[in-house]
Amino acid sequence: MSRAELIESTRTILTSAGYDVSSTLNLRSVCFDIVARRDDRLLIIKILSNVDAFSRENAEEMKVLAEALKASPLLIGERSSSGVLELGIVYSRFNIPIISNETLADHTIEEVPPLIFAAPGGLYVKLDGDLLKSIRNKEGFSLGVIAEMAGISRRTVQMYESGMGAMIDAALRIEEFLNTPMILPLDPFAYKTEDTANKYEISGGARTGSEVLNKLLDIGFSVTPVMKSPFDALSRVEEIIILTGTGSDEEKLVQRASVTSEVSSLAGRPSVVIVERTRDRNNIKTTAVISTEELRRIDDSDELTDLVMTRSTKK
Repeated sequence: MSRAELIESTRTILTSAGYDVSSTLNLRSVCFDIVARRDDRLLIIKILSNVDAFSRENAEEMKVLAEALKASPLLIGERSSSGVLELGIVYSRFNIPIISNETLADHTIEEVPPLIFAAPGGLYVKLDGDLLKSIRNKEGFSLGVIAEMAGISRRTVQMYESGMGAMIDAALRIEEFLNTPMILPLDPFAYKTEDTANKYEISGGARTGSEVLNKLLDIGFSVTPVMKSPFDALSRVEEIIILTGTGSDEEKLVQRASVTSEVSSLAGRPSVVIVERTRDRNNIKTTAVISTEELRRIDDSDELTDLVMTRSTKK
């Protein structure tokens, strides 16, 4: 399957599962290919035939966007150097969950979540540690009894009870011995934040290589520059985050602003492009357009925010 077909397959699955899905980003060197939302769940998705091509730089920027926009980063793929991505298994790279389209369909359409995750050393499952400890204590089984029966150490049983991933064979033996289902379903959309967005955010007297972004800093915004997105930065003041683009190339501006509009609509965030000349228009789709001359006359973040909000509607 070509990458274009793989992306379209992902879009079809998510649409069938009730997600609103963006168009495919036809921009080079972006860290994600589509954005999708269903209710409060926002997904930022990269799609690659071979997931080994997924770089650390891509992962870092996906984390920045996911944490800032309260989204879940996800990588969809077909294979890695180790072989085909198997149904029902959650893989990961740079702490970004990875699944196949088949697993995505099972999880979102059939509501059959994956149970197995890949980690260094092999394949594992997640046991309900609290239930394991409760039944073990209720039945009077020592750590040693469970350990001997499962073929593991007492320390490993304790670690299972504390939430450590369990070897599949050991988990099945424990379930059989205690006659109780204990393997928990996995959520491939779960993402444990690493505070990545804050790590790259700049504020106050810090400077960037952009006159526009420096002006935003001067009027009270915090700015997180991004390199692999259809916009140039996330600009934040308190809880308001604005997807911010800059530029002067008319053709590229329209294309990037159109893409940014889709992303901002699904993310529930306003967007703006700041350009040398507005050509007498206030927006491109739902992305506000502001000239650099207008920006120079703005003295505080509230004034800019109000202007963006006013213009961020399709006329």
